[in-house]
Amino acid sequence: MLAGAFGQSQWCGKNYMSTQPIVPPGGEFSIPATSSSSLLSFRCAPAIKPYLPEDVSTPASIFIDALVTHSQVAGASPITLPEHGSIGKLDVTISIAGKKVASGQVPVNATKVELPFSLSGLRPRMDAFNVSCTATYSASKGRSQKFSASTSLAFLPTPPDGRSVTKMDLRTGALLAKPANGAKGDYETVFPIGFYTNFGGYIASNLSLLDEIKADGFTIVHPIPTFDNLTALDLVIDRMEELGLYLMYDMRWTYLNTTGVTEEVNRIKNRPNLLLWYTADEPDGWVDPQNGTAIAYDTINSLDGYHPVSLVLNCENYFFDKYTAGTDIVMQDTYMIGNNVTFSSQWGTPCTLDYGDCGCDNCKGSFEDISTRMDEFAERLFNLGWDRTKAVWAVPQAFGDDTYWKREPTGQEWVVQSALAINHGALGIVPWNDPTTDDMKASASALAKAIPAMKSFILSPSATFERVVVNRVHVGIWTVGSQSLVLATNLNYNATTKKVNDSVDTLAFKVKAVPLDFDVKTFQLPQTTQ
Repeated sequence: MLAGAFGQSQWCGKNYMSTQPIVPPGGEFSIPATSSSSLLSFRCAPAIKPYLPEDVSTPASIFIDALVTHSQVAGASPITLPEHGSIGKLDVTISIAGKKVASGQVPVNATKVELPFSLSGLRPRMDAFNVSCTATYSASKGRSQKFSASTSLAFLPTPPDGRSVTKMDLRTGALLAKPANGAKGDYETVFPIGFYTNFGGYIASNLSLLDEIKADGFTIVHPIPTFDNLTALDLVIDRMEELGLYLMYDMRWTYLNTTGVTEEVNRIKNRPNLLLWYTADEPDGWVDPQNGTAIAYDTINSLDGYHPVSLVLNCENYFFDKYTAGTDIVMQDTYMIGNNVTFSSQWGTPCTLDYGDCGCDNCKGSFEDISTRMDEFAERLFNLGWDRTKAVWAVPQAFGDDTYWKREPTGQEWVVQSALAINHGALGIVPWNDPTTDDMKASASALAKAIPAMKSFILSPSATFERVVVNRVHVGIWTVGSQSLVLATNLNYNATTKKVNDSVDTLAFKVKAVPLDFDVKTFQLPQTTQ
């Protein structure tokens, strides 16, 4: 978005016009204090959101995180650990609506330990169930410590005929959905990849573009409002459904209006190919009311509840906690290609932490702006205790030659943005915007066609992940069983060869700005003797 539009006098809370004074914007995320003694970050969350009556025949589960830390993050409490020997286990009890449903032992400093339970004793309802998790730790003979946490469980009634359901696997943050064409089938993981797509004058007037989008391997379409012609909108969504394309429905212009949100949700919620809702588009940049996203979130869930809610943040550090309170999926759109991030050509002013707008907030003008933003968002979610219940996606830059951005990214640069974001935790790729250049569309298509093979590693609950960064080469390694997926992106504008990791035998490979060939390969790990 362009600061100054619609009379906007601030962006990310900063003044940016030469006639305005420098005033610190505030809203910085508070860094947790450090404790000199050990703390236990004891947390719990359901494995799936939402559960349905169809899930009663198989065990549901609550998973426990019991991480030892020295940061005073949300829910962390002092724990006295033995000076020598094993640090032991927690005796954990899970209660739902005041009734004990599960118990078990969880190793101290372990994460994602599942405690199964049966849904059969619960009656599905639209309101979430309160879940209480308690733990006892015996540090020494005759002395014990108590810890507690809470979460909520969504166990919803079977949805009305025709309405789709998108579940979140909170073990990974992945989406689970049935076929977008409404056909019967099992839930499968979805790694969404597809563009914010112009509606008026583009797909609304040329439905064959949707056929091309499908042929290019993309899985979702995010039509950009306004949707002044509802008949055309119906035709677009109908064709998307026929092709098996998921819908990411955008309410950016109405999300602050409860009446408008109600009308749109009720009009769209029964669509079989609806994957998720999208409310606020850069609310932190626009300095929207800080409670607006949460109000919209609650309204949507009161009307639907079967699909997650997403939004995108543009600012590096402006009331992150307030705006992300109203979402399941927070996206970042760090646009750092082709612009001067220290001096605004648009406004003739410098850009600092307290002043100015250069189109990429608090950026340094390198690809690392993207990985830094991804890492910051993930760390903040952890500090808030939201890391299990919210996921992070990325919005790569697919535009240019406009306002702050004096050129468009190349296809290779587009893939660098996307692969870098995936290596730093992105579970969805939704570029801004289509139409874009043939070069970027071809590169995006190559990545999209590789995603089906990649997602079985990236979205697997059993995957272990390692990230290696050497000389600006970022490598992600996902291992499932005896196989590993290796995804590398080189942030340098020259080729280099690096050995990835001894655990992947002697694999070494060459990368340029990024290879255009996305022939996905997995690698067999060497056999070891236990």
